[in-house]
Amino acid sequence: MQVSDFDYVLPPELIAQRPLEERDASRMMLVSRAARTFEDHAFRELAQLLAPGDLLVFNNTKVFPARLLGRRHGVGSQKISPHNPAAKEFLSAEMELFLTRRESEDVWWGLVHPGRKVRIGEVLTFGDGELEAEVMARGEFGLRQVRLRARAGSVDGAIDCLGHVPLPPYIHRADEPHDRETYQTVYAKVRGAIAAPTAGFHFTERVLEQLHARGVQTCEITLHVGLGTFQPVRVERVEDHRMESERYDISEATANAINRALDEGRRVVGVGTTSVRTLETSVRRHGGRVVPGRGESDMFIYPGFEFRVVGALLTNFHLPKSTLLMLVSAFAGRELALAAYRHAVQEQYRFYSYGDCMLIV
Repeated sequence: MQVSDFDYVLPPELIAQRPLEERDASRMMLVSRAARTFEDHAFRELAQLLAPGDLLVFNNTKVFPARLLGRRHGVGSQKISPHNPAAKEFLSAEMELFLTRRESEDVWWGLVHPGRKVRIGEVLTFGDGELEAEVMARGEFGLRQVRLRARAGSVDGAIDCLGHVPLPPYIHRADEPHDRETYQTVYAKVRGAIAAPTAGFHFTERVLEQLHARGVQTCEITLHVGLGTFQPVRVERVEDHRMESERYDISEATANAINRALDEGRRVVGVGTTSVRTLETSVRRHGGRVVPGRGESDMFIYPGFEFRVVGALLTNFHLPKSTLLMLVSAFAGRELALAAYRHAVQEQYRFYSYGDCMLIV
């Protein structure tokens, strides 16, 4: 199977650059796998399109301001002397450290850009020296392991003060103060994601109340969105791609709710691809049951995959040739998924993180 099989043409003007003023004012395409049809709806109709007893599974991860903008500042304790002729240029060099995975309280992996010249032992500084990152090891594709040190207070406090919202690169603007709220679901609780589970952006307290009034049940898992979700596919054959692992946590209450729904033949609706991967990972590791606990998922879902938990999927529109589009194609079928995307383009849906969504049943 070729990665090029998951390509489609998207006019750039359909990529949403800003959120809607009201989250639940987005559009939603209803895709029927059985009838192979699509219908155009408003997201506010979600409760009417679900059945009493359906169980929605949300990802309650919380995005933190993972993008740090700073400067190179020498190697270890051997700081560059300002008397060095190259010092002015070196000290003013703009760098970005995009934190991707926490290993301990102060040790992280992150993407450094531009990173080709950043050596082990070098120190990056942020703000007026409130935060420093010493490079400890190199990884692939610009990854560096760093040790963070805050001049005062906690490392997390310094990150929150100095960091920027990690908006995706297809949003062609700098992050703004409102993004700290809008690039976050209303039910976000557990800090740790470097990208948002964007299918959840559309939910408001009003929609949640409508769902509960309808008899639709909800529960939450946590998967901290990391490189595994948005890492580009750099191979030609789909089967050659390897996902980076991401950490998840399933509570006992959530595991019980999902297993009860499956036992009773009620539909489990995955809100976003991260919820789907978490549930399908757990059920495969534990003999067909969702089991509470923490773990890591490097599951790569593409056509041919057999879904054992999820019976419907709410998801945004994803980039061409991405692992997210491959997961959607596995669930809906590649031809139906791509036909739905062509319909979305024709009907001027808004695409990607701040865009519209589709409900696949």
